[in-house]
Amino acid sequence: MGTPCHFALFDLQPSFRLDLEQLATRYRELARAVHPDRFADGSEREQRLALEQSAGLNEAYQTLKNAPKRARYLLAISGHEVPQEATVHDPEFLMQQMQLREELEDLQDSADLDGVAQFKRRVKVAQEQLNESFASCWDDAAQREQAERLMRRMQFLDKLSYEVRQLEERLDD
Repeated sequence: MGTPCHFALFDLQPSFRLDLEQLATRYRELARAVHPDRFADGSEREQRLALEQSAGLNEAYQTLKNAPKRARYLLAISGHEVPQEATVHDPEFLMQQMQLREELEDLQDSADLDGVAQFKRRVKVAQEQLNESFASCWDDAAQREQAERLMRRMQFLDKLSYEVRQLEERLDD
């Protein structure tokens, strides 16, 4: 018997659409219950188990609260394991990626804070649209390939969004 499914850990049905508030609340409740400090007086085995449970719970939470990670995980548990580094046959998206990257570099060179804020909003809108598309095609097993393509796009935008936040912080200093 392997590790329990991340969704089961939080008493949830495997689904892409999650109530993140509810997930966070449940996470805090569970985290308190398995917090290693509560087993400070316990046996070495109890302490080790608490640490393992705590780490497992944390990993499950980090996976489920992040849209691209949640998408990848859903694909994996549905028997559609996606290699981390696969060739992406998605020319339209590759073009878009290049354009977004160039745009971000220009913003960095010009140190244009307003431009960065606008770019960040556009990325957020694109992320929301992708999440929506993934959620709708996720329910259809015939669309697993499309789901995988969307998940890769989500991963890219997630990384881009992180880089935009870093740029913002650097320009703010």
